[in-house]
Amino acid sequence: MHDYLRLSIRSLVERKARSVLTILGIFLAIVTIFVLLSLSLGLKDFVDDQFEMLGGNKFFIQPKGSASGFGGEGAVELTLDDYEIVKKIKGIEDVTYFVIGNGKMEFNEKTRYYFVLGLPEDEKEAQLVFEASGIEVEDGRFLKDSDSKKILMGYNYGHRKLMGKNVKPGDSVEVNDIEFEVAGIVSEVGNPGDDQQVYINFNDFQELFDSGDRVDMLWIEIKEGEDMSEVSARVKKKLMNFRDVDEKTVDFSILTPEAIMETFGMVFNILIGFLLGIGAISMLVGGIGIANTMYTSVLERQKEIGTMKAVGARNEDILSIFVIESGILGLVGGGLGVIVGIIISKGIEYTARVVFGVDMLRASMDPMIIFGSLAFAFVVGVLAGFLPSYQASKLRPVDALRYE
Repeated sequence: MHDYLRLSIRSLVERKARSVLTILGIFLAIVTIFVLLSLSLGLKDFVDDQFEMLGGNKFFIQPKGSASGFGGEGAVELTLDDYEIVKKIKGIEDVTYFVIGNGKMEFNEKTRYYFVLGLPEDEKEAQLVFEASGIEVEDGRFLKDSDSKKILMGYNYGHRKLMGKNVKPGDSVEVNDIEFEVAGIVSEVGNPGDDQQVYINFNDFQELFDSGDRVDMLWIEIKEGEDMSEVSARVKKKLMNFRDVDEKTVDFSILTPEAIMETFGMVFNILIGFLLGIGAISMLVGGIGIANTMYTSVLERQKEIGTMKAVGARNEDILSIFVIESGILGLVGGGLGVIVGIIISKGIEYTARVVFGVDMLRASMDPMIIFGSLAFAFVVGVLAGFLPSYQASKLRPVDALRYE
């Protein structure tokens, strides 16, 4: 094996330009695969972290057909009456809600349109929304039951000059032409959509948006020891009776963590399959490059092959030398691709977090991606070079020696 390696490496070094160009094809393919998989698995890790923070004892109710509760003013609505019904159901520990609208924000002579969330007047229930979202007030204070025209601003308002300059507690901000005093700045969530939201009390929201008793999402926390599926089924049956709907006409959706993760898992698997398809095409191109290089190498070295056979080299010796050459091409390209892939992935993660305030773009450094990429590159190299290597091993010494 030592001799095989020495001969293979010597041959690759003697053909530097061709070897470098062949390695480049595998390198680009592995970089593409590594970056896409790293960011995809990083996104999955972010979602898993969010659900772990949320806990497995909460589920959600929203009007059917709305997008994660942001349905706004559609024909189907949940109301405070639904909230009161759910509160009385057996197995429920806590229930909270929020309502959301698109508000005109004015500050520092800047006008922007962002989401405004109306939180329950009850401070404990409003805190539950924040706890379930994994955020807290980092500067200033939380909204109180008695607050009127007070507002909590998302992280980007206080740290990323969303309105031209940073907002701080005590500043005045206009929402839909009504002045609010900033009570506090909330902590970072990690994506721009959440970090540029603002939060006000439910009564103020009703005044701003004339929303009546509409709520856009109910968040339910079950009691310890209760079964999620049983409680959610109980809630569904009770709400269906209250809203006078049946299975065919039910106008609300119940989202349990299991159902949400199952849906996300399906989408994630489709995404990974799509990315692997792109990577496979890239690797095919790189593999063709290796095969082409190996065919050319066999043609150029027929006299060398004849000489080795004339002095006693066996078919398996010739095959091993050429297969190791193609494997080295794949492995070197894969190794360089992994190194550059790590740099690019981490660079994207850093840029997303520091420049754009996006935490969901994470670069996963799972050892399976690293070693899998290296193994994949090596295997592709070996497979791409096997046929030309096999043909080289079958050359007859007499034919090889007189080849010009």
